[in-house]
Amino acid sequence: MRAELEHDYVEYVRSRLPRLHRVAYLVLGDADAADDAVQNALTVLYRRWPRIAEVEHLDAYVHTMVVRACLADRRRPWSRVVLVDRPPETGAGDHGRRVDDALLVRQALHRLPERQRIVVTLRYLCDLPVAEVAQILGLAEGTIKSRTAYALQALRQVIEGPAAVPKGSLP
Repeated sequence: MRAELEHDYVEYVRSRLPRLHRVAYLVLGDADAADDAVQNALTVLYRRWPRIAEVEHLDAYVHTMVVRACLADRRRPWSRVVLVDRPPETGAGDHGRRVDDALLVRQALHRLPERQRIVVTLRYLCDLPVAEVAQILGLAEGTIKSRTAYALQALRQVIEGPAAVPKGSLP
């Protein structure tokens, strides 16, 4: 690859890496698996970089690559093994409360079915509009909206308990 193209690639990755890792981590729930998924996506991006000028929305394209790398990673049998030697640490005071809340939300998020978890992650944690999420996942906007509604209902049930969701709301 020519030096100026490589420089552009490095600058792009450097500026987007934290956000890409965050997306992968929220989808997979494991920092190491997220690192692997992002690395796999960026490796493919590196090979395609000389032709990347053809891509209209580069950030959406790369987000799609990362999400697909996460999904591919989830299909590998070794990804189901979770090795943990100690529980997560919690902080003290107000910071500890925020950490506890974040852990609760993260645990609730990982109780969702994978498709709903990906939609909620892209919609609310990556702050993407419905149309862009639909484009990334290759689904209709109505599907994204319904998955979001069901996922939010399930999250409310997990976080606040069964009484938090009124009867007669979404099935």
